[in-house]
Amino acid sequence: MIDSGLGVPSDRPLADLTAELTAMLGSADPAERDRTAYPTLATWIDRGVYDDLLAGLGDGIAAGLATGLGESGTDTVFRRSFSALLLGECIARDSRRALVPGGKILDWGDRIVSWYLRERDDRGFVDGKGWAHAVAHGADAIGMLADSPHLAAPELTVLLDVLADRVLTPGGRLLVSGEPDRIAEATLRVLRRNALPLAVVEPWVRRVAARATAYPSETQDPYRVTGNPEAFLRALHLQLALAPDPPQMRPDLLLVLVDALRQTNPGLRARR
Repeated sequence: MIDSGLGVPSDRPLADLTAELTAMLGSADPAERDRTAYPTLATWIDRGVYDDLLAGLGDGIAAGLATGLGESGTDTVFRRSFSALLLGECIARDSRRALVPGGKILDWGDRIVSWYLRERDDRGFVDGKGWAHAVAHGADAIGMLADSPHLAAPELTVLLDVLADRVLTPGGRLLVSGEPDRIAEATLRVLRRNALPLAVVEPWVRRVAARATAYPSETQDPYRVTGNPEAFLRALHLQLALAPDPPQMRPDLLLVLVDALRQTNPGLRARR
């Protein structure tokens, strides 16, 4: 299939091909998962191959979010992580073509959010097996969900809170595989809807910043507590400042972020 430009083979039923590729999303072999199953299914979704079947396809993919949920350090993370990414592709396709009822998109969104908050395997790159990247893929899926016209201000507020909850998850590892940048990208997609006022977003920033200054006792590495929220605030500030298509609140939100970063970086405060 890769050699044929990801065209749909004509010698086998589409249902059989889909089942085989969906199962491969959980493979520990990156050649099967990253370089075959995911790009093939994502391309077929984008090209409209599943337009008449999108509701059923999305439901089938969403089932993968529950595979081994609660485990950490096992290969089940691949199925969950890549299912989230692919379900986001289904939502993105609907945003372009309006193929499924709004209730279905909201159901998929609920399933993504529920999985993302409960996911405990936060590994990035796994030696010999490639990218697990559940935290990054979940952020990508939430970003695609934020673009859906079926979501209004209440749902977008929930998405912001979910992203913050993921950044503030206690006891996790430091996110050093680009996850803060991906969460910041998802945040900008929420804000680009221009549906949320600064009165909602500013306290949300303050909540993240409060953890970035919550230094623990001298017996604990402070960066295990403050590192992820600090990295996220920096990523969001940079992306907001450089975005070619910023949300309308950019000027005001930049001031809020600068103030938060000054609070979390005492060396940058004005000297008197």
